[in-house]
Amino acid sequence: MLLCFGAAWPFSVYRSVRARTAKGKSLVFLLALIAGYICGIVNNLLHGANYVLAFYGLNLLLVSADTVLYFINRRIDASRG
Repeated sequence: MLLCFGAAWPFSVYRSVRARTAKGKSLVFLLALIAGYICGIVNNLLHGANYVLAFYGLNLLLVSADTVLYFINRRIDASRG
């Protein structure tokens, strides 16, 4: 699940960069994903860290980047009127 779901994030980040708009993005969804990945990381650390931790970390990084792009693109949207 982590691999398949995580494979979509590079495309989402790329789309956010190219589109230069926050339309179609949900901040609540992005924040829920960040919280979920943090919980997964904590669970993995508490119950014996293994290679899955790297996937959680990579996915957290990509979703966080998409969240930063959300705020940048929202500012661009506001400047357009």
